[in-house]
Amino acid sequence: MSKVFIAGVGSTRYGAFPEQTVRSLSLEAVDNVLLDTGINADEIQKIFFANAAAGVISQQEMVRGQVALRNHPLAGTPLINVENACASGGSALHLAARAVEYGELDVVLVIGVEKLHHVEKERAFKALWGSADVDEIGEYPAGQSSSSVLMDFYAGVASQYLESWDATVEDYALVAVKNRNNAALNPIAQFRTRQTLAQVLSSRMIAVPLTLPMCAPLTDGASAVIVCSAAFAKQHGLAKIAIRSCEMSGNPSPGISPVISSSQLAYEKSGLSAADMDLIELHDAAAPAEILQYSEIGLCREGEGHILLRDGETEITGRHPVNTSGGLLSRGHALGATGCAQLSELYDQLIGRAGERQLQKPRLGMAVNGGGWMSDTYILSVTTILERIN
Repeated sequence: MSKVFIAGVGSTRYGAFPEQTVRSLSLEAVDNVLLDTGINADEIQKIFFANAAAGVISQQEMVRGQVALRNHPLAGTPLINVENACASGGSALHLAARAVEYGELDVVLVIGVEKLHHVEKERAFKALWGSADVDEIGEYPAGQSSSSVLMDFYAGVASQYLESWDATVEDYALVAVKNRNNAALNPIAQFRTRQTLAQVLSSRMIAVPLTLPMCAPLTDGASAVIVCSAAFAKQHGLAKIAIRSCEMSGNPSPGISPVISSSQLAYEKSGLSAADMDLIELHDAAAPAEILQYSEIGLCREGEGHILLRDGETEITGRHPVNTSGGLLSRGHALGATGCAQLSELYDQLIGRAGERQLQKPRLGMAVNGGGWMSDTYILSVTTILERIN
């Protein structure tokens, strides 16, 4: 099997862009990654196009990627559309990495994109409704456009954690403050204004105990990643950022987070552990999710995630910085783009171009991209580990 490398990344800004479309966001990210790598469009052998919600938001189904790229030099390149809820981007990267690892392809483009803002706000929440089992929760209620159903699910998990351990709502607020501080240093982040603990706690309640800053926003944005073989990277003089592992897992059993199993698979393949990581991007679609994932990936024991947070271990200056990008809470959660955005942050940190938030010579980074919701946890999870080897 071949070694797999990240040739380069390219992103748009993340935020609310009413004037933008899936096409314009995609093309901006693609042009940025081609410029970043110096790779020509005609060298790309296949494209994996990740998007979760366009079918509901814009009513573009079935051929989303082909439509987005139809006027670009990449039009006509073999393309596979990937829809896998909030883990669409990570899933597309998983497919690309496998294709290169097993020698099928030498250079593959992964695009993750989402356009959630629409004049009819209800469309975004209707799309999110479909990330769960509709037979179980019922069809989307007409006129319900005030919040995401996922936040109701996260609120239940958050309340259960507070009942089971000695955590407080202030711990969830602390996650929001930490990640906003990181986003303040990230020029592509959706929210860059720092916030205090008091501001987070006094903000509008979305679903008890979660206030607005504890919940990931609706976001528009795109990130593109080029995955290549060792031979291609050497031939083009590209930075040596290797994909040590990219593993996907479903629910091993009802109520058991697939983050646990996808992380374990990634550790087994790479020979590494959470403790080895210099930075980690977690799927903080709501603040309690980050705390829960600390133990799920093995940074601490179950029920001790909030202690790790309080001790500053996951601050940008801590032993294991988490969500240096600002995470989903503050960089933004553009569903299908999120997995690619996480990899973009790892790549920028590992090659030393993360600007004001740059860590001191990181060598290993890990991203966890969760998707969908069933039986009180994610339906799937993708864990990716990158390593700087030069």
